[in-house]
Amino acid sequence: MLDRAAQAALRPAFDAAARVVVRAGVSADAVTLAGFALGLAAAAAIALQAWTAGLALLLASRIADGLDGAVARATQPTERGAFLDITLDFLFYASIPLAFAFADPQANALAAAVLLAAFIGTGSSFLAFAAVAGARGTKALVTPGKGFYYLGGLTEATETLVCFVAMCVFPQWFAPLAYGFAVLCALTIATRIATGWRTL
Repeated sequence: MLDRAAQAALRPAFDAAARVVVRAGVSADAVTLAGFALGLAAAAAIALQAWTAGLALLLASRIADGLDGAVARATQPTERGAFLDITLDFLFYASIPLAFAFADPQANALAAAVLLAAFIGTGSSFLAFAAVAGARGTKALVTPGKGFYYLGGLTEATETLVCFVAMCVFPQWFAPLAYGFAVLCALTIATRIATGWRTL
């Protein structure tokens, strides 16, 4: 829901940083891989209950995730890069609830499982629509710069990041935050199914 506004606000900064990265000879795929590595490091820190380190690594990972698209736009976007980006993004999203489950299985495991199940729903509805839309040649007019049809919803990347930040700042509240966000994800799944059904 907030992704387009967040991207519009951050795009000038990312584009400026991308020009520096391109001049240094770093590819968009390299930035994507670096961002994923930072995300896995964040998950490892969270699993060890190093909340501050986990939060810092998580934010660095998401900065890299925004930067890779800017680098791609400044050079040459590729379908391979779009594939790599979205695949590693979803793996990152799954790693954070799993890390909280490892950090405190008794308190967090069930809530993490519920949230991961919700993530499967949001991810599958997003990717299934993108695959069918791509096969039909359907273009998303509101997100023309994306490498695939970007079907929005109530819980997008920005909302997920805010939730993850809150979990790191208030780890003792992980379970209620996870359950609450899972409910919002369920609403996103419902709206995406309805939108996909009408559109296709």
